Amino acid sequence: MARIFDVIEYANEMNDEIVHRFPEQGIGDYRIGSQVIVRESQNAVFFRDGNALDVFKAGRHTIATANIPKLIDFIGKAFNDRTPFPAEVYFVSMKEFASKKWGTPQPIIVRNPGMGLGVALLQGFGTYSFQVKDPQQFVTQIVGTTGTYQSSEIEERLRSMLLSKLQDVLGETGAKHSVPEMIGLTEEIGAAVRVKAKEDFEAIGLVLKTFYVGNLKPSEKSAQELRDMGMLDMATYTQLQAADAMRDAAQNQSGGAGLTAGIGAGMGIGNLMGQALQGGMQNASQGGAAAGAKMPDIMTPAEAAQFMKVTEDDIMAAIADGSLKAKKVGKAYRISKDNLDTFMNS
Repeated sequence: MARIFDVIEYANEMNDEIVHRFPEQGIGDYRIGSQVIVRESQNAVFFRDGNALDVFKAGRHTIATANIPKLIDFIGKAFNDRTPFPAEVYFVSMKEFASKKWGTPQPIIVRNPGMGLGVALLQGFGTYSFQVKDPQQFVTQIVGTTGTYQSSEIEERLRSMLLSKLQDVLGETGAKHSVPEMIGLTEEIGAAVRVKAKEDFEAIGLVLKTFYVGNLKPSEKSAQELRDMGMLDMATYTQLQAADAMRDAAQNQSGGAGLTAGIGAGMGIGNLMGQALQGGMQNASQGGAAAGAKMPDIMTPAEAAQFMKVTEDDIMAAIADGSLKAKKVGKAYRISKDNLDTFMNS
């Protein structure tokens, strides 16, 4: 037989706990006249057979048909005032859950007309906070019959919602502002995300209190990674490889300044690399790449294609069928001079 509770309360700060079911397992037996104590930062939701009976706010309450009128539908009109009735009580924390972190696991593509490649890859991170707005709706749609529900259990879902809205906002902002300007509009971007996420949060009984963009910057993706994403043509890919090579030669520890300038903020280095490379390719076209240039010891597929006077797709096909040996480093292939010579003479 279930224990009969005359006092129902959950004396806990609920620092990371959003909802606590009382009792955690099974069904509690409560009496008409029992006391319900709800802390200042809590609401209590009564459920029976999946139906919400009532919501109690902070304070001391006495269970009666006057404040839970639906009880009469479950117990019947001819009941003894002390007859216990089975139900569940969900204590819901109504405080703000703050300093939750978000970040972009993958760069977000935005337009950047007139600068660099005309597109940019942006990455960002920051914090957000949320609060339960409708405890009954939140318990019904999210918690179900779970005995206890932690804030960490819903954070991944909330981050997915926020990143979706952030992508929309960056796309809209990028249509009016350049990437350098967007980086300075973090407060406006955060406010726009809050507006866009409002309905999605309210649909599950929550409210988004804050959304802060702590940092927004161009991504440091390599030229090969960008090409694998289908964002670069052959000419641009070759230009950015030259930028990467010069950056590595200079041992720039700040991380991808040349490439970042070319694909993101467009500070000019990427364009200078392109101009230098374009001049070199024009000279090579006059004398012939294979005839006048020295074959390096290690080459990219694009460089090997120039010496072979074939397309890069031909080189990749030869690597795929095993006729040309190449070393895969990450997502990129590198071809030695000896292996290319062997392939050419086979």
